[in-house]
Amino acid sequence: MTDTEPKRVMVIVAHPDDPEFFTGGTIALWVRAGVEIVYLILTNGNKGSDDPEMTPEQLTKLRQEEQRTAAGMLGVKKIIFLDEPDGELQATLQLRQQVVRQIRLHRPDTVICPDPSAYFFGDRYVNHPDHRAAGQVALEAIFPAARNPMYHPELLDEGLMPHVIHEIYLAGAMQPNRWVDITDVMDVKVQAIRSHASQLPDPEGSLERVRQRAEAVDEYGRSVYREAFRYLKIR
Repeated sequence: MTDTEPKRVMVIVAHPDDPEFFTGGTIALWVRAGVEIVYLILTNGNKGSDDPEMTPEQLTKLRQEEQRTAAGMLGVKKIIFLDEPDGELQATLQLRQQVVRQIRLHRPDTVICPDPSAYFFGDRYVNHPDHRAAGQVALEAIFPAARNPMYHPELLDEGLMPHVIHEIYLAGAMQPNRWVDITDVMDVKVQAIRSHASQLPDPEGSLERVRQRAEAVDEYGRSVYREAFRYLKIR
């Protein structure tokens, strides 16, 4: 974890369900420690279905409901949906301004976001381009835009003053350097993921893969579950 517990954390991701899949265990641990968590979900998830009877409008509503349920299981009370179209996310200046607005409004000291350098995982999984775009816009919002009054000066007229973030956790990292032991909350993470039923055509198989990816052995030879991050400490 960190040398000192964060007080406020913003989780910036592309889709409803990303917080739980990427970092649900760490979120659960931090909530238990009294940390305030805010989700910033950039897209509406309206393409995340192969069901020919499902409409984008129905899917958007369903996935937001699933996200609220999952967040509640982890103890997260605040979710912001920016409603960008699923599968079309781009790190534009307009989107960066919206992310900077939320950072300045909620003033987190730590951000969790995807690793924008991760194009694929192993030899089986291609990373969703929305994940990479979410990581890119999050990092560009954090530095230098959120902290510099010269960036998006129109936000100053809204009373949103510059804000400095020093700690970043990159989820789905290509080169992790920090591992969080989530053994005590692994079941909570799994149950939160189960809430995203629209994204689990094979629930038991998917959840078993979640467990397998988190399996590790600690320095004492004990079996544990972990989430891996690239941790950045910026000045």
